[in-house]
Amino acid sequence: MENNKNLPIRHDQLATGTSLIEFKNVYKSYGSNKVLNGISFTVKRGENLVILGKSGSGKSVAVKCLVGLTKVDKGEIFISGEDITKLNEEDLNRIRMKIGFLFQNGALYDSMTVRENLIFTLQHNQKNLTEQEMESAVKEALQNVGLEEAIDQLPAELSGGMRKRIGLARALIIKPEIIIYDEPTGGLDTITAREIIELIRNIGLKYNTSSIIITHDLTCAKYTGDRVIVLKDGLIKAEGSYKDIENNADDWVKSFFEK
Repeated sequence: MENNKNLPIRHDQLATGTSLIEFKNVYKSYGSNKVLNGISFTVKRGENLVILGKSGSGKSVAVKCLVGLTKVDKGEIFISGEDITKLNEEDLNRIRMKIGFLFQNGALYDSMTVRENLIFTLQHNQKNLTEQEMESAVKEALQNVGLEEAIDQLPAELSGGMRKRIGLARALIIKPEIIIYDEPTGGLDTITAREIIELIRNIGLKYNTSSIIITHDLTCAKYTGDRVIVLKDGLIKAEGSYKDIENNADDWVKSFFEK
């Protein structure tokens, strides 16, 4: 990414709070395919954790386990001190309302305007809001991503970068404690990717959210992550700051940085 010297690296300011998310010895298989093989890690309040890994390494399955979309075979996953592996669907939904998602493709409803997309998400998470309260929440979310002028547009009228930012506004509108970013800079040009990186950083600082960022983009990992873990075959191969990972002596980890 060009002109990135003005972006301080977040891992120089590591979060020191209590753990909001904790994986303890988590296993998950699909038939004979062992996807997670006893992974353990934490995410502190206000911390951005980047998960690096090649296709099939277990990144997406770890996130599905985190939100209870797939059941673990063994192990525990704590969110705010509650083991979500032992919760029923009603209690899982309560936990999910603390989590915002930025999907790789934005995942907006094509037939709805930007306003309607955001209100749909807000109504799903918060009942009995007045029209004025919803409109205020929509405008605040759009201000956070710099797209107030897009409020009445349809997704098809927006660029890929704008759709990604609207997707982020939709994640923010529920005021989540946790945000999960799935390839947030995937498919974007260099300038737009830089804008998304800055938004991720600024949102974390403004709202003290805890984030898990799944990415193949090393620049995104470098400038958004307080800490990075590298998955290989469902195991944590390396963990530390971006600089730690970049200087890791393991040949497989080094392969991420080969041009």
